[in-house]
Amino acid sequence: MSSATRHRLPLAGVLRPGRPSDIWFKPALSVVAAVAPPNLLLLALGRLDLAMYTMAGSLCALYGHNRPYAARARVLARVVLGMVGGLALALLTASLTGDAVVLVTVGAVMAAVQKTVCDATRLGPPANVVLTFISSAALFTPQTLGQVPEHVGLALVAGAWAWLVGMAPGLLRPYGPERRATAQALNAAAGYADTHGTADGHARARATAAAAIHAARQSLLAAGARPDRTRRALERLLARAEVALAAPADTDPERLRTWARELRGTGLLPHVASPCESAVELLGQDVEPALPRRSLRHRLALLAPIAARTAIGCALAGYASLALGAGRPYWALVTAASLYQANVTLTWSRGIQRVVGNVVGVLVFAAVVPLAHLHPAALVLCCLALNFGAEALIARNYWLGTVCVTPMALLITEFARAQNPAELITERVADTFVGALAGFVAAVAVTNRRAGDRLEHALTTAERARENAARLLAEPHPAPRALESARRALAAALVDLRSTADAASGEWWQRALPEERVVRAEQSGHRTLAAAVRHQGFVPQTNDQDRAPEQDNDLDRSHQVQAPGRTTEGIRP
Repeated sequence: MSSATRHRLPLAGVLRPGRPSDIWFKPALSVVAAVAPPNLLLLALGRLDLAMYTMAGSLCALYGHNRPYAARARVLARVVLGMVGGLALALLTASLTGDAVVLVTVGAVMAAVQKTVCDATRLGPPANVVLTFISSAALFTPQTLGQVPEHVGLALVAGAWAWLVGMAPGLLRPYGPERRATAQALNAAAGYADTHGTADGHARARATAAAAIHAARQSLLAAGARPDRTRRALERLLARAEVALAAPADTDPERLRTWARELRGTGLLPHVASPCESAVELLGQDVEPALPRRSLRHRLALLAPIAARTAIGCALAGYASLALGAGRPYWALVTAASLYQANVTLTWSRGIQRVVGNVVGVLVFAAVVPLAHLHPAALVLCCLALNFGAEALIARNYWLGTVCVTPMALLITEFARAQNPAELITERVADTFVGALAGFVAAVAVTNRRAGDRLEHALTTAERARENAARLLAEPHPAPRALESARRALAAALVDLRSTADAASGEWWQRALPEERVVRAEQSGHRTLAAAVRHQGFVPQTNDQDRAPEQDNDLDRSHQVQAPGRTTEGIRP
């Protein structure tokens, strides 16, 4: 990689809050609904010392909020099983040995496995961090072998309740996730249409729109079962977003945004008429993209460098914390585990966010702990409030969420017995710096040269997908389903190429990236996509060559491979 990107450690914008998520309140309310009943029941029974085990299951309610309910049911079940399995292994280890070095080593290996599996399965936020927090804390919880089944059982019951909480909104809005994904695709397409395909920076807007459309398409496919009337209507709206991506200058952005607003809530879906009904119906069909899929084993192999970073970084953090005499080395271990992102540059940014959030968080803890010590009920209510605040803020910037996560984690240690706040604060701050430093050192030391290999593979896949689509377009009468399959394969390949290029551009110690080849592949790929949509009859045929030079020049100026910072008709008359 060139020196321009090898040593870039950004500071500007790392702490800048972003816009809140469209559904920020859903995980926030869900985690409160999942945590409150078990904790209040334990409070009534005078057994708050067991709250850590029920919290393990309750926190599973944080996952899967962007997935259709059929897919969410499966994902939440797997998360609960993974959480309970990790807790069981940690408690079993804690009951068999008290050697802190062994416990840290086991925790580091578990953290690496959790990170790798979450990334390979594309679990989504909060990914491995919550799983690692629970299993690492359990490793350092005094335990006897006879207590393990009871404590694991508590987590499993709380996990079952979290599953019900996560699925409950489906009773009122069974198509809520699909509607939101389609609305995001429409808004992203409108943002690209605002550029009319000519403004500076339109390439990034186009990549964002393409990713949002692809995510919406995957959401509709993940819903499973035979498409019904509602899903067909959403597919027709998504087709309009795809048209906007192909013909931005001929699209009315405000009409797309109006449709997106109408998708909110449970109201009637907007009706979309089309000048070419058969083409819209084709876009709505479940056509399998002709794109080779990587097996889970292959994805795991590609993630080997990230797994090695996580294992080494967590182990170093835990050992360093032990060397400093800390009583809770798992805090340093979890800090290191939380840093690892797609590349070194993003890992650096997450490290800054983690340190700032934890330091501010201990100040919040110092202010809240006197109130929490008034009564066990106050302690439970403070934790619930911080749970809500963490999920409400974390989507805006990771450090804002950590401001609430840190005091919540410190208060959880108070469930078993009241402790010295000054000691907790000192240890937490020390472990934060130790964990962040050790974690980042491991990220720099363990090179990820496979990032360049992944980019080469993504480039080859995108180029072959474009060639396949272009070959079909050159035929006098291409089969509609074959062309649609090729078009979707090309769209997916371009989205994967952009995300892979962004990840590789922030990675250190590798060969120079083929930036010009990436730009050319994206230019030609999106032009072929536009030609395919025109061929399918959505928009009037135009001479692509007339438009190409202007777009290409703009791409050359604005769409170089960059490190990421952390989605009547719409056709003009």
